[in-house]
Amino acid sequence: MYAGALFIQQALNWDIYIAVAGLLAITAVYTVAGGLAAVIYTDALQTLIMLVGAVTLMVFSFVEVGGLEGLQTKYFDAIPSSRKENSSCGLPRQDAFHIFRDPVNSDLPWPGLLVGMTIPSLWYWCTDQVIVQRSLAAKNLSHAKGGSLMTSYLKILPLFMMVMPGMISRILFPDLVACADADICRKVCGNPSGCSDIAYPKLVLELLPTGLRGLMMSVMIAALMSSLTSIFNSSSTLFTMDLWKHFRPRCSEWELMIVGRVFVLLLTVVSILWIPLVQAGQGGQLFIYIQSISSYLQPPVAMVFILGCFWKRTNEKGAFWGLIIGLLLGVIRLVLDFIYPEPQCGETDLRPSVVKYMHYLYFSMVLAAISTLTVLVVSMLTEPPSEEMVRHPSGFLCYLEIKGREQPPLEQVCASLTVFSR
Repeated sequence: MYAGALFIQQALNWDIYIAVAGLLAITAVYTVAGGLAAVIYTDALQTLIMLVGAVTLMVFSFVEVGGLEGLQTKYFDAIPSSRKENSSCGLPRQDAFHIFRDPVNSDLPWPGLLVGMTIPSLWYWCTDQVIVQRSLAAKNLSHAKGGSLMTSYLKILPLFMMVMPGMISRILFPDLVACADADICRKVCGNPSGCSDIAYPKLVLELLPTGLRGLMMSVMIAALMSSLTSIFNSSSTLFTMDLWKHFRPRCSEWELMIVGRVFVLLLTVVSILWIPLVQAGQGGQLFIYIQSISSYLQPPVAMVFILGCFWKRTNEKGAFWGLIIGLLLGVIRLVLDFIYPEPQCGETDLRPSVVKYMHYLYFSMVLAAISTLTVLVVSMLTEPPSEEMVRHPSGFLCYLEIKGREQPPLEQVCASLTVFSR
């Protein structure tokens, strides 16, 4: 949401809150009116639009900078003209083209990249309602598998379609994208922490011709709306079916529909109120903000899911306390990040040691270990689950039992997952 609003702000000079409110309103209308079917059809269409637009911009970007060699050569010369002397403020990182970076002093330590980022990824791809809902909505198991594989191939593209064009944007507009002075950054993008988030929109607005610029604007809005519709629809489903229906088991379908739509409207309000926290978080870098939030909140869910699938001794109490303790620790770290934001370049770092020295990816690893240990200990100290609850701990075991069929229907897989979730 915030990324799409930034693009509109740069393109139309709208206030960030007006841009967000307008986009949320449009997205909420067709999510509420169309439901899951509208979300899935629009996602499929918008994916094609995004691929065409992003590939087009990638080609223009590499041509402008002189190819991959030009990017590697010119990137380290992309230094803003206004910066503090005798400091590293505004200078490109020397390990910018390294995937496996220093485990202590880098912004993305390689152990955290391999392990710490894998844990939230397990949560997203295996348990997040946005993904699971689409898999369970597939026609059959083969379609669900095919969709997952197709998505995994598409995930290879952002390195070339988004990351490298963003680096090219710094080369072309160093005083804007790489601004190192708080006053200048505030004038450029309204965020004194930094303006790296405008790298992609700036590239679109300054590099592409008018017609393609309009195409890319539709691409950015499509990407935003695709994500928002998925989140709105999935969140309303979780709230109505898992919470509202629990407290009102005899409620009608009409009541569930109204409650779900009202909940979507509440989400839009919360989204607007959350914007200042996004702007202030993690030095104004949207990607780092997203990854840090994931590292603080998602590991407990991921580890409970993994243990529930592969360790039959896992019981409800173990899962409950693993989630509670893990999420409590994650929320504490999240609050500390907001209370003690990352200092701007040149300022003294006065943050507590747990925030200053423990990278969010390392915290993800520690949080996963604590959650796992909690589930193991509590499960062993309490009564084991019944045989009925562990009969089909995963769709994979369900598939093994009916392997005589060429394509097992999703209903049977869902039934096994339902038994396990109880």
